Amino acid sequence: MTDSTSFTMLDDGSGDMLQAGSPADQHPAPGPRGDCVEASWSSPVVDDLSVLNETPANDLGIAEAATRRAASELELWGGIECTVLRVGDMWRDQLRESGHYHRIDDLEAVARLGFRKLRYPVLWEHVAPEQPGECDWRWHDERLARLRELGITPIAGLVHHGGGPHYTNLLDPNFPELLAEQAERTARRYPWIKSWTPVNEPLTTARFSGLYGHWFPHGTDEATFLRILANECRAVVLAMRAIRRVIPDAELVQTEDLGKTFSTPKLAYQAEDENERRWLSLDLLTGRVDRDHPWWRRLLAADVTEAELDEFRAQDLGPMVIGFNYYITSERFLDHRLALYPEHMHGGNGRDAYADIEAARVPLPPHEGTGWEPRLREAWDRYGSIPLAITEAHIGWCPEHEQVRWFLEAWDAAAGLRAEGADIRAVTIWSLLGAVDWNSLLTQKTGHYEPGVFDMRHPSGRPHPRLIAKAAEAIARQGRFEHPLLQQPGWWRREDRFLVPPKQAAG
Repeated sequence: MTDSTSFTMLDDGSGDMLQAGSPADQHPAPGPRGDCVEASWSSPVVDDLSVLNETPANDLGIAEAATRRAASELELWGGIECTVLRVGDMWRDQLRESGHYHRIDDLEAVARLGFRKLRYPVLWEHVAPEQPGECDWRWHDERLARLRELGITPIAGLVHHGGGPHYTNLLDPNFPELLAEQAERTARRYPWIKSWTPVNEPLTTARFSGLYGHWFPHGTDEATFLRILANECRAVVLAMRAIRRVIPDAELVQTEDLGKTFSTPKLAYQAEDENERRWLSLDLLTGRVDRDHPWWRRLLAADVTEAELDEFRAQDLGPMVIGFNYYITSERFLDHRLALYPEHMHGGNGRDAYADIEAARVPLPPHEGTGWEPRLREAWDRYGSIPLAITEAHIGWCPEHEQVRWFLEAWDAAAGLRAEGADIRAVTIWSLLGAVDWNSLLTQKTGHYEPGVFDMRHPSGRPHPRLIAKAAEAIARQGRFEHPLLQQPGWWRREDRFLVPPKQAAG
């Protein structure tokens, strides 16, 4: 997570970067997107790390059961990983690669767990792949009709990390208008759908497509990143206007990554810059980017016009829910002491060289907090009365009980803040059917599969429920889930998670 084009670490669509790790709970520690891999490196101890003598702030333990009882009004949503994007000349399609495109019966498995709201794709790339307005609705007609029969309400997603079909892209000045036209066609086809996500995670997509160069159009500079971001956000505004011409009370469910960057004092300036940037898409969409905003001048320097920025400030939000997606590696720690970390974690910004690692792997000083609760609290403080939701709660290839711990920590954090007065509507278990090749950000086609609520590799060829499926069903039907394995905290809360162990480092 840096503006440097020389920084080569891979960072997934939710802020996840490729990591090495240490064992925890008798299982290998997580790697990319939380995937479990064998540890092969231990850090030398250099420099003054005496601050690590203190109890780390990100050692808060799991939430109390009393917090769970405050969740009676929270909704449980689900979501299916559905990214369609380009890497060079290669198209990636998660629905086809996971097999869901050919299995309508997956929806019955989802319904049996008690999900009543589902983030579900009506992707532009699937409906009108050849040219604007030439639509094939057959697949979506069948799936959406089945959802209605099962009593599941869809949140329709139109673009998920991609840039539309081959005849447009994220830098195309016509992209917003083209998406708006497709949004209106979709609304006319399905006027009963009330919740919409025209563009998933615009900031994350802009970073990976315009700043880090991983996805098409493979930009590697701030101007490209900001131009893409403004284009995406304008597309959201125009798409919702078009949808509301058909469905006046349509609700925008705007998703975005939720993270934070920490650092050593030397790199505080870089962390501050990244922590301002993390809100930029939502600040644009909520009309907060005025002439005093720290990114105003940088947007103008990227050829985003004052007229475009003023349009964001003048637009009517209408019904809106801000949805946050948080992963174990969404929080970062920047450290100039390179000798503490393996070389593949080294990067920089052109001014300073530093390692960029998961904050969960670093014993932070007591005043710093990591995890769902502090990040959601920051979002609540910033966006006030706008309703919030967790729209992706997922941890990758790890023991099943770790997935459950991660989900319940999200549920407890949402319930606790809701009890304090925050209008948090729902928690979404993401990637119900798993995901393919996210360990390489979809840049390598190896078929690396990570399971979600269901494991799709079962010999039966049908969705095989994991422990988190039982947790989801219990939460959906009873509002709570208990299991002996949950007596212990997740690996991200245990002392053996640190790349530089506190006691060793302090010595």
